[in-house]
Amino acid sequence: MANQKIFAGPRIRRIRTAKGLTQTAMAEGLGISPSYLNLIERNQRPLTVSLILKLASVYKVDPDELQGEAGLSLAALREVFSDPLLAGELPGEQELVDVAEAAPNAAAALVKLYRAYREQADRMSDLSEMLAREGRTTAISATRLPIDEVRETFERHANHFASLEEEAESFHKLIGPGDDLSGAIRGWLKQEHGIVVRLLPVATMPNWRRRYDRHSQRLFISERLSPADQLREIAMEACLLRMSVAIAAEIEILKLSSNEARRLARFELGRYAAHALMMPYQAFLSAAERAHYDVDVLKSRFGVSFEQAANRLTTLARPGASGVPFFMLEVDNAGNRFRKAGALGFPQARFGGGCPKLAVHAAFAQPGQVLVEAVEMPDGAEFLTVARTLEGPQGAFAERPRRTALLLGCDLGFRESVVYGDALPGAPGKAGGAPTHALTPVGPACRLCERAGCLARAEPPVTRPLGLDEMVTGLSAFDFQ
Repeated sequence: MANQKIFAGPRIRRIRTAKGLTQTAMAEGLGISPSYLNLIERNQRPLTVSLILKLASVYKVDPDELQGEAGLSLAALREVFSDPLLAGELPGEQELVDVAEAAPNAAAALVKLYRAYREQADRMSDLSEMLAREGRTTAISATRLPIDEVRETFERHANHFASLEEEAESFHKLIGPGDDLSGAIRGWLKQEHGIVVRLLPVATMPNWRRRYDRHSQRLFISERLSPADQLREIAMEACLLRMSVAIAAEIEILKLSSNEARRLARFELGRYAAHALMMPYQAFLSAAERAHYDVDVLKSRFGVSFEQAANRLTTLARPGASGVPFFMLEVDNAGNRFRKAGALGFPQARFGGGCPKLAVHAAFAQPGQVLVEAVEMPDGAEFLTVARTLEGPQGAFAERPRRTALLLGCDLGFRESVVYGDALPGAPGKAGGAPTHALTPVGPACRLCERAGCLARAEPPVTRPLGLDEMVTGLSAFDFQ
């Protein structure tokens, strides 16, 4: 920072005009020529240490003011112009720098307007979701990034692709893996495409999980991945080659709006196909029913990870041979939700998944432990939820490991078919009926939930006015009427 040149022309100009000085008068006070001050104000000369000290002593200017303001406004402007609505409007970042330097007040106003726009867009999205739960469709739409479009499309779509299941079963029979699926896939890649699989150390491949080098016909896999994740990457590459036609056909059915969205969808379907190859449908369904959907049993039986086995449970929706209709949600420890799926589509309208009281958020305090809970929505819908942390790729000693948490859920009515139902607290029902269970009251998301007195509430509901009674203070930080 000591060697960094400070160009602060627009700020010097604002200081001068605020004090009603001409360039000649200010230059005289600073002991420099008017022409040199003119060059400084046009950012053609940097500020020297002696000049900064002179500004501080003569005009009482805080030195931090000369270098801190633009950085803050520039970061905020980056947020504004990263919006899909404005994507591609600027050829580079220099224009943002110019705006932040030359017109910081206008830049601040632009940021304030953008954040108001985002707040209104979020409220409209919340209201649209609420109306959708009531069976009323809306035409509200917003500009989305390709990744947002793909995620929303897959969340609405049942997490079952029949053509890929059939292709995976055919592929599995073709390679005849026995007890060594990884070796069988490697042999097929070598024999059919001349591709050799190599594991590379973290230092050699620090930024990639998998990389295919077309020139040398080698598929590189990072050794930082667990054996199950290494297998998935190899299976995914093989499926993208073997099932390219079937995957392309499924992408067309999804009717995505851009090439970037279709590329992302191809990646998601490639991962789906890899799971189908690693855990063939009928064998997995039979094992799941015998184990009462115990994810730990299934992961050991098929040599996969907890996340992979849980993900596969959400795909068991083949007509005439379906399993318990599970859905899943994955979050990080900051609460960002970045993966949702369900055998019938993720139940956004009924379940939401945005409640901070869900056990998936508490799982981070108990890494590796399986947390089972029965929850009740405001409308009376009841769900069985299973939450557990997931360990991401392992790095070096100095790297912080990536950790997320997964929530697996189903309607509470399936509790007798699922091993986790036995872990629910409660007492037997009356007259020998079904057992009753203690239910945790949750909501779809704070902005859509009207539960009063909720200690976990993070935002006020959009459907109710805030209760501003200075004589009464409720349990929540956002009391409402």
